[in-house]
Amino acid sequence: MLRIYNTLTQEKDVFKPIKPRTVGMYVCGPTVYNYIHIGNARSIVAFDTIRRYFEYCGYQVNYISNFTDVDDKLINEAKAENTTVNELADKYIEAYKEDVKALNVEPATMNPRATDNIDGIIDFVKSLIDQGYAYEVDGDVYYRARKYDDYGHLAHQSIDDLESGASQHVSDDELAKKEDPIDFVLWKAAKPGEISWQSPWGEGRPGWHIECSVMSTKYLGDTIDIHGGGEDLKFPHHENERAQSEAKTGHKFVNYWMHNGFVTVGDDNEKMSKSLGNFVTVHDIVKEVDPQVVRFLMSTTQYRRPIQYNQANLKAAENNLNKLKNAFNNLNYRLSDAGDVDDIKLEQEIRQIQADFQDAMDDDFNAQNGIDAVYELAKLGNLYAERPEVGAGTVKLIIDKLVKMSSVFGVILKEEKLDDSEVEGLIEERNQARKNKDFARSDEIRDQLKELGIILEDTAQGTRFRRE
Repeated sequence: MLRIYNTLTQEKDVFKPIKPRTVGMYVCGPTVYNYIHIGNARSIVAFDTIRRYFEYCGYQVNYISNFTDVDDKLINEAKAENTTVNELADKYIEAYKEDVKALNVEPATMNPRATDNIDGIIDFVKSLIDQGYAYEVDGDVYYRARKYDDYGHLAHQSIDDLESGASQHVSDDELAKKEDPIDFVLWKAAKPGEISWQSPWGEGRPGWHIECSVMSTKYLGDTIDIHGGGEDLKFPHHENERAQSEAKTGHKFVNYWMHNGFVTVGDDNEKMSKSLGNFVTVHDIVKEVDPQVVRFLMSTTQYRRPIQYNQANLKAAENNLNKLKNAFNNLNYRLSDAGDVDDIKLEQEIRQIQADFQDAMDDDFNAQNGIDAVYELAKLGNLYAERPEVGAGTVKLIIDKLVKMSSVFGVILKEEKLDDSEVEGLIEERNQARKNKDFARSDEIRDQLKELGIILEDTAQGTRFRRE
């Protein structure tokens, strides 16, 4: 029975989809004014892993993740780069797609853009005004937060505490326009030279929160199964989405609110963010680190826990990922001489490991315990592959379960075949390691090649190789 920690209830609630065997997920996407950083990737990978587990369990997932392609950050960056907001957004949307592909993130069912939904946003705002939930002042439109009785429930704070915090972050001009400091903007009047659209309140553009309400209800309905995003979006973004959506539709907006933990850096575990200037972009990191290793580090950490991004954790992720790849290669190698007699008792152990994996993932997607079950299967596979005689059916069963369970974490297990030039390159690296007396690396390369069916022969004339 799958249970999900629901931010709204602060409990692990049993998952009951609106439609049988179907999941509607909306995950807040990036504001496309720059390359995504590792902190952004944390959310992207976390919810891709959750999606993959639903698919592993046989669900059809309608996965919507938006692009915020108009706001103050895009306007300012477009001016700095001497380009238009649309051209800037196009540039970084393409960069985003390249980066998430490198991390083996499944394409979303749809990536709607805010600028493609202006008419829907205007209609949504008009409805809130008509119902008395919103008001217009000098071309700006604000939402009356206090009119929504449950405001603050998602953030688990009183509205008075939220008002006190809001009043400290609002300019005097904006404060003078609002009926209440806690009210938030739905539509912003355009400043001279800014990108804008015609509306009943004059030239302007949407506020940040309104776009996600419009796009999620448009593509997934008035009530959706899961809404996800980073922990920092809980308030004000998701709180405001919830308030305006339920006011407009009269229906519960989201059944399960999910929020992932941060990525931290440095000895003091400081949160990674663009505003703090301590971020590393995915665009840069994948030039130096295998993207699969970055993905593995993030996907094998339970989504609500923080991740400390450092070289030690990357190295540990690389070592663990290689264990899975080596087990897969060992098992595939043994298929060449496998017999017809399978190990029924061992196959029962395999199925128990699979059950342990599913029990772990059913507990709010507990990736740490889930990947431990995969490691246990890899260990079992290695021991079986070392037996003098193995059964083809048992080997194939281990491979099948290893591939399917690993794929939940975005791991790609496939037979690796080196061409002669790649083999010779590794032999040259091994020779250099031996000259440097780095015998550990020398042995590692020999073992790596052996697993791929390459046998090395050290002779007086140099190292030769042959394929098994």
